[in-house]
Amino acid sequence: MLRRLVVTARLILAIVCSVSAADAEPSPTQPYSGERSNPVTYDMHLQVVVTAPYKTKQLRVWMPIPQSDHGQEVLVSELSTFPEPVKPSISSEPLFGNRFAYFEFAEPQGAMIISHKLKIKVWELNWKIDSTSVKPIAQWPESFQPYLRSESQAVVVDDRFDRLIQEIVPERRNPQLDLFSVMKFADRTFKYDHSMASLKGSSVHALEQRRGHCSDYHGFCAAMGRVMGQPTRITYGINTFPKASPSHCKLEAFIAPYGWVSFDVSETQKLTNAIRSQAELSDDEKDKLVAAAHNRLVRGFRDNTWFVQTRGSDYDLVPKASGRVPVVRTIYAEADGQPLPDPDPSSKSETKFSWMTSQRFAADRTVPYPFADWKTLKLADH
Repeated sequence: MLRRLVVTARLILAIVCSVSAADAEPSPTQPYSGERSNPVTYDMHLQVVVTAPYKTKQLRVWMPIPQSDHGQEVLVSELSTFPEPVKPSISSEPLFGNRFAYFEFAEPQGAMIISHKLKIKVWELNWKIDSTSVKPIAQWPESFQPYLRSESQAVVVDDRFDRLIQEIVPERRNPQLDLFSVMKFADRTFKYDHSMASLKGSSVHALEQRRGHCSDYHGFCAAMGRVMGQPTRITYGINTFPKASPSHCKLEAFIAPYGWVSFDVSETQKLTNAIRSQAELSDDEKDKLVAAAHNRLVRGFRDNTWFVQTRGSDYDLVPKASGRVPVVRTIYAEADGQPLPDPDPSSKSETKFSWMTSQRFAADRTVPYPFADWKTLKLADH
């Protein structure tokens, strides 16, 4: 009898907490609510080689420092430099709370190497959004204004986006499904192309060119979400497997009562294109796998082969740089007050770089990349 009473009390408490969370005023600091699973621990060694122009007097470098959250736990973080030993200052920028290690090199001679050894535990997050439970918000609290801005260097909103949203979503259903309509539009009309990437999450670049890389896809979707009154943000992080550049971004939208939800539009497009090219699959199997990939996208999914480093766009660094940064991919660097251009090593037409990364990852177990291995979708369906 006592055991039954305890179980009943726990059930009542869980229901009360669930109702309270659903009824609470939304907050941009709300922790991720995705169901986490499949944890993987990575030992990572990331090196950034920065070469300032000849006779530079001062080289300044800001490197993002990942933070622990519901989807990742930072276990070890060690920074060093070569050949000059420079101790960084660690601080958080005030708008989004991103943490950076800041380095100053006086009169650098040749390349400067910044090394970051990191041990991090990463979970897969599944939000499993139920469309019927999505709650529209008529008036967002003032704290969401940085995620609703229409003017910035990256997520820009103008009349062209207003007109386009009327074509894509002529009748509003709910925030999740309306945003998914935008994602499907990007999937149908955008082409992934490193040679035509803005490297800064430019919604205008994506709108005008209909091509680019991950940040362009997600800058566009973020802008379209804001047209519909949905708080959105670009999140930049690191893929934990061999790549020309380890940086990769995702889209996040605040969908009440779930909070911030992660979406990867560009990688889902790559996956569905790969599925359609598989000769060993029947047309019916292809259709089912593509539908499964889109279902995973719309319901919210963050893989365990990526961890987040920065959130948001168009913010001031600490200490201040020469201007606000649109996004920070792997580092941000300036030589005598002039920004050093971001490299894109995946672009075949680019052969000169002001800085470059090298990276090594060791996982405690082998895990598939879910945006390349379509069999992860098939396994998820059984």
